[in-house]
Amino acid sequence: MIVGELYSLLNEISPFELQEKWDNSGLLVGNMDDEFENIYICLDLDMDVLDQIPSSSAIITHHPLIFSPLKRVNYDSYATIILRELIKKDITLISMHTNFDKTHLNKYVASEVLGLELEEGEDFICYAKVDKPFDEFTKEISEKLNLKHPKTVKCNEIIKKVGLTTGSGMSLLPYVKADCFLTGDIKYHDAMEAKLRGVSLIDIDHYESEKFFSPLLEGLLSKYLKKNQLNDIISVLKNPFN
Repeated sequence: MIVGELYSLLNEISPFELQEKWDNSGLLVGNMDDEFENIYICLDLDMDVLDQIPSSSAIITHHPLIFSPLKRVNYDSYATIILRELIKKDITLISMHTNFDKTHLNKYVASEVLGLELEEGEDFICYAKVDKPFDEFTKEISEKLNLKHPKTVKCNEIIKKVGLTTGSGMSLLPYVKADCFLTGDIKYHDAMEAKLRGVSLIDIDHYESEKFFSPLLEGLLSKYLKKNQLNDIISVLKNPFN
């Protein structure tokens, strides 16, 4: 298969033009005219993943390996060490980040994983009616995402409406139109601002809220590809904090 063909399929599923200006989704390593044999999907790349992937393959990740411009490649950082291995093994890398969040991942986690009844969303933020006590709602979310000790900010006893953004979404807090916001990577000063705004928070963690990327994209791609072309390696990569 040609890289350009795969890129076109992915662009049909979730247009790359929808990504945020600060994002770096798309073809990061390789050429549109390159050929490859198999496709692997994962949330992120690490050496454990790369050791299991044969040469002349294509990898689709959620998080882009390269965010900031590289001024030098000295193989002394996470990105450049992985980059060297990709080039040595002639492996193509495509990332689907904020575009896929907007079109699929946020809605999937909210409706299919958490069982929320979605209302009309706004770009990154999904909304749903809840009408439950905060403590009860927190327990339900924690069980469904397997959160051991969730960080919370309780501003309201009853949650009538909730907003959700997978990954790190606290920069969106000023735009949240709900009693409670579910997102990951909540920091101390984020919690202080949320209390000031009267918005309750439940930290659904970065990994736990985005680990569904691989099976979700695999299901979407399987409609277009032969079964032996697609390989899912989600079981290889685990939460780095564990």
